[in-house]
Amino acid sequence: MDQQLSFADAYPPREIARKVEELGVTKARSETVTVLVLAILAGAFISLGALFFTVVVTNASFGWGVNRLLGGVAFCLGLILVVVAGAELFTGNNLVAMAWASGRIGARDIGRNWLLVYVGNVIGCVATVALVSWGSIDGLGGGAVGETALDIARVKSALSIHEAFARGVLCNALVCLAIWLAMGGRSVTDKILAILFPITAFVTVGFEHSIANWFFLPYGFALDAGGTIPVSGVLSNLASVTAGNIVGGTLLVAGVYWVAYLRGARRGRQAG
Repeated sequence: MDQQLSFADAYPPREIARKVEELGVTKARSETVTVLVLAILAGAFISLGALFFTVVVTNASFGWGVNRLLGGVAFCLGLILVVVAGAELFTGNNLVAMAWASGRIGARDIGRNWLLVYVGNVIGCVATVALVSWGSIDGLGGGAVGETALDIARVKSALSIHEAFARGVLCNALVCLAIWLAMGGRSVTDKILAILFPITAFVTVGFEHSIANWFFLPYGFALDAGGTIPVSGVLSNLASVTAGNIVGGTLLVAGVYWVAYLRGARRGRQAG
């Protein structure tokens, strides 16, 4: 009976920390082609979630909060595909910092992983933008989907540096917590439920995800025949949100849980 309960229950936080650390070592040492291909997939997956969000909130009439809530549930598609189907997402890979903090990988390892994954994610996002544009998805709903995509890009490009940075910090705290909770699950259902609430929350509230923005902003820019979306605003958002995501993922999640559960293990290895 105890064994059955143990199998059914989620992994405890200390065990999740060890699993995340071990996975960080594996990710940092994976071969380049594998990392790049899986990163491209992740960019495409997140883009599909972003497109799903865009369609769901178009002409929705339940009130601002409820519209965003429904859109947030739709956006979860992206991270569910990343976690369950398997892909490499930059924001989630900020948790690799736990392996670095434990001294199991070097700064060069983590830098290589983040760079490869970020580049791959961007390729996946931009390729999805191209396919969506060629497919004239903006024409759905009598052109309403295109107008929604434009509005999303305008709002994001108008954020100040400090607004974009702060929203990026908060976003990736929730994204990495979603990954953390999913690592604690033992079944596909567990993992989907673990992802659902944190991701829905960050989208509903309006936090900023750098990889999703590599879909939202280029897509809106491509549709902006009137030139209302400034290039400077697009670049400022992407840079500020990326920096915020790194801080939120590495310090607020990886750093905090490393201090709570793994710092003693490093001291033990050093003493040995």
